[in-house]
Amino acid sequence: MNHRIAVLPGDGIGSEVTVEGVKVLRAAERGMDGVHFDLEEYSVGAGEYLKSGDPLPPASMAKIMACDAILLGAMGLPEVRRPNGTEIAPQLDLREQMELYCGLRPVKLYHAQDTPLKRYGPGEIDFAIVRESTEGLFFSRKESYPPDAAEVRDTMRISRVGAERVIRSAFHAARKRRKRCTLVDKANVLPSMAYFRSIFYQIALEVPDVRADHVYVDAAALYLVQRPDDFDVMVTENMFGDILSDLAAALVGGMGMAPSADIGDKHAVFQPAHGSAPDIMGKGIANPVATILSVAMMLDWLGYPDAGRRIESAVERVFADPSARTRDMGGALSTSEMGSRIEAALS
Repeated sequence: MNHRIAVLPGDGIGSEVTVEGVKVLRAAERGMDGVHFDLEEYSVGAGEYLKSGDPLPPASMAKIMACDAILLGAMGLPEVRRPNGTEIAPQLDLREQMELYCGLRPVKLYHAQDTPLKRYGPGEIDFAIVRESTEGLFFSRKESYPPDAAEVRDTMRISRVGAERVIRSAFHAARKRRKRCTLVDKANVLPSMAYFRSIFYQIALEVPDVRADHVYVDAAALYLVQRPDDFDVMVTENMFGDILSDLAAALVGGMGMAPSADIGDKHAVFQPAHGSAPDIMGKGIANPVATILSVAMMLDWLGYPDAGRRIESAVERVFADPSARTRDMGGALSTSEMGSRIEAALS
């Protein structure tokens, strides 16, 4: 069984962490009888925009969409911006063009020393955020306005189709976990969120074996710090999910421990949730674990959950040693050293 994987290193530290993700993927492949991954690398992102004027060239996009899965490093650079002042963000274009509506962000603690919260040990913080990734408050992100505009408005779009499909994805994820799904909204203030909530409870009737509840987004931020172990699967709008995902990453060691997947009905992109971090580019100190765990998610999505679990188990074994950390987590391992340790643990 051959699988074509599009590899998009992107910008900044993207290429550095992607190398380690591929290293671990190849190690996993050696234990998968009859399975082979054909890796195809494409140039996309802010660097490509500076070269060709298009961060996601149509010819490359067509080839990317023909692949079985996509492994992405990071895209965008703070100083490279569109005429409307926003950053180049082709990862958002990928989500929208491929209809990758389910932004899955697992959050798991591997060692007590890696959380700023007291009393939590390995596995005691373990939940997932499902973020709607194609509309919400990001809907008007490509709008422009004149420099002398008296006001600017952004539009939050919540469609029935968009809400139903992401909510069903969240309930499906909860069925594989502890069977609890929590909607995060702001239904006390925003009509769009009240609409989102009404659809959530309509879908909940289809899944009676999963407990459904809700919490306002401001309260959710509080509870994630006070009692993160209460949550199993959280589903929310695009912007709320963007913010809460970073807060959640801080609970388990930072953005270097934050894998993610953007999943649709036909395509899926797997990437670390962190950015391109140009300030540390080329220094060899970036944390590749989020990318490596994203590779595990990719294997699970492709139908090889055992291989994905083997990678996660390798990460657990490495993190059992409190000294095995990259610089962002208080250690001294380089990017390649961390990747090699996980590769060795997997082998």
